[in-house]
Amino acid sequence: MTDKTLGLAVIGTGFGCITHVPAFRDAGFEVRALVGRDRARTADRAERMGIPHAATSLDEALSVADIDAVTIATPPHTHAALAVEAAERGLHVVCEKPFAADLTEARAMLAAAEKSGVVHMVGTEFRYASPQALLSRQIRSGAIGAPRLATFLMHLPLFAAEGSEAPGWWTDASSGGGWLGAQGTHMIDQIRSTLGEFEMVSAGLPVVADRGQSAEDSFTVHFRTTSGVDGVLQSTVGAWGSLLMTTRIAGTLGTLSINGDKVFHADATGEREVPMPADLTNPAPQPPPHDLFQTTYDWMHSTGLDRAPYARLADAFRRRILGQAPDPNEPAAATFHDGVAGQAVLDAIRRSAREGRSVLVEAP
Repeated sequence: MTDKTLGLAVIGTGFGCITHVPAFRDAGFEVRALVGRDRARTADRAERMGIPHAATSLDEALSVADIDAVTIATPPHTHAALAVEAAERGLHVVCEKPFAADLTEARAMLAAAEKSGVVHMVGTEFRYASPQALLSRQIRSGAIGAPRLATFLMHLPLFAAEGSEAPGWWTDASSGGGWLGAQGTHMIDQIRSTLGEFEMVSAGLPVVADRGQSAEDSFTVHFRTTSGVDGVLQSTVGAWGSLLMTTRIAGTLGTLSINGDKVFHADATGEREVPMPADLTNPAPQPPPHDLFQTTYDWMHSTGLDRAPYARLADAFRRRILGQAPDPNEPAAATFHDGVAGQAVLDAIRRSAREGRSVLVEAP
């Protein structure tokens, strides 16, 4: 089976076309079908992306194309039904984040995938982003001793301006939306994959630029991990001001930080850049076609920063399907087990903000 070309259906015509289609093609998949809710839009985008079949359901896609796997890039409240359907049909599946609407759905998705024996992964592509992967490798190597303090900040005035547009699900709490789901899931996965499981959270989910939405545009989370790391993650897309991005992990022997696409190590002897190894170096970003963009949210992806990391995720997915052993030096791929663990953190954060108290995170 190692030489088989795998057929893929991409479910979702927004981020699915902007990032999933080119990234999975880069990894050697043949995108044979595009699935969307609106038939005319789906057909138009399939033609635009050179995909032979457009469909409005997975059942229809399977009737017209030979498909081995699916990737789900739809609003989060639709993930559970689609992932379960794909798994029950024996299709390998990648599901975007936020993984599910709640922990109950997340567990049902994992159970379906495990029962069917399919390969399952979560779209946490930034595990494969060069600086994040290097930071994680340095921590695992013991470069800063035992991690003790963590700071993750991201301020991006994307929705501060009147008239900024976001997808409907993003502003709707009942659809699993909000900036916590859109961006916080990446930060939560970075913490889990680098520092270990969450033990406790104390959180706030404010709205800074009120556009009448029911979901937050900002979040602040104080957390503690089971390994003894105390940390803060904060992000907003509703506050005016220049871009602010900080990732810093302090340990018993030193500190690691990310500045742009570079990683720095500081200790008693000073601060220096950590060289980027060749195996973690990604190709330069390739901007997607801008005619695919409809909302301010779409323009977040205008530089193409997601494509190379996502292609590495897709390649790991392909190799798992073909039964090839993973490279022990590459970042570990996130599976539906990680989806469940991450969802437990999301649920705890939302409960903490709702009840105004610290909440223990349910163990995965």
